[in-house]
Amino acid sequence: MADKGKPEGGKFVSAAMIAGAVALAVSATANVTPASAQAKEKCYGISHAGQNDCAAGPGTTCAGTSSVDYQGNAWKLVPAGDCVKYGVEESQAQYELPGDRQGSLEALERDLPQA
Repeated sequence: MADKGKPEGGKFVSAAMIAGAVALAVSATANVTPASAQAKEKCYGISHAGQNDCAAGPGTTCAGTSSVDYQGNAWKLVPAGDCVKYGVEESQAQYELPGDRQGSLEALERDLPQA
């Protein structure tokens, strides 16, 4: 028969130990930011036809509705700070755009579909 206050078979867990384990688990996951929660920005004029994220101008509904490659009034979400690299930092293939096109943080008046 076990004495009161003493753990039976050495299986005694204090509230402080549980609280410490919970605090450690919470702090370990607090610094992890999922990719989807990272800062993003709208970048106009960089998507191929049908691959925009939204805002494809008059006559369209939203995502995937642009009808012209690099349509100036259609945007894609890109990591914050990357939009200005499109058409400028072409040494990296991911930022290449044909001609003198560049990504923009505002809608552009180029490459619009014919009315």
